Amino acid sequence: MKIPSQDQAEQMLQESAVLNPGPWVSHSKKTAEAAKIIAKHCFGLDEEPAYILGLLHDIGRRFGITDMRHVFDGYNYLLSQGFDDAAQICLSHSFPLQDTRTFAGVWDCDEKEYQQVNGILKSFTYTSYDRLIQLCDCLAMPTGFCLMEKRFIDVALRRNLNENYQERWQAYFDIRDEFNQILGYSVYRLLPGVIEHTFDFKE
Repeated sequence: MKIPSQDQAEQMLQESAVLNPGPWVSHSKKTAEAAKIIAKHCFGLDEEPAYILGLLHDIGRRFGITDMRHVFDGYNYLLSQGFDDAAQICLSHSFPLQDTRTFAGVWDCDEKEYQQVNGILKSFTYTSYDRLIQLCDCLAMPTGFCLMEKRFIDVALRRNLNENYQERWQAYFDIRDEFNQILGYSVYRLLPGVIEHTFDFKE
């Protein structure tokens, strides 16, 4: 796979946290942690690449406070570094359906860039790692792991819902169910603190 080493990925995230500090950094670490845990229990997935891809899925936020533009910025950044597979994750993590209309947020790219994203997205063949990071992105709040429904509401309150949100949410549920079937049990069983972080409960 064309991805950086774990040390390189951690350095990239550390540099990005200085350039644009925010909860997205902790979210990225939690996404990486979830991806590593789930990959360990799934045949055909390796823990280290899963962790690296989780760390870098939002790396486009290093360029400042943006909305959907971060997926394009991250893609271009990692592509310029020669990390094509990691670049793909930057785009694919926001699109369980390969359709730019099924987004959550505001398209703050210009029309030419939007069309570029649309074309690139449709050219991808999604891998198990794309699906894994799409799933883990929905399981990770900056403070810990949670039910997907809580993450959906969190994003909706902060960003935007459009007319395609039901189709989008269902696609994420389908990915979760696919991993549940592979595992033979719920992915939530693997992630510590789901109940506490979902319901803001502390003993």
